[in-house]
Amino acid sequence: MSEQKPKPKVPDGHSRFLTTRQNEPNEKGFVGYETIWETFQVEAEYETPKKP
Repeated sequence: MSEQKPKPKVPDGHSRFLTTRQNEPNEKGFVGYETIWETFQVEAEYETPKKP
């Protein structure tokens, strides 16, 4: 069997509303990625309309 090399650390990826980070390898050696979404939609407070 060949030994697996340690995976190199990947820098965080940044885009307009998304950030990706590399997770630590698990016991099987799988390296996953975490995605973090920033809110780009603002929810407004509801106001009752004026009566005519």
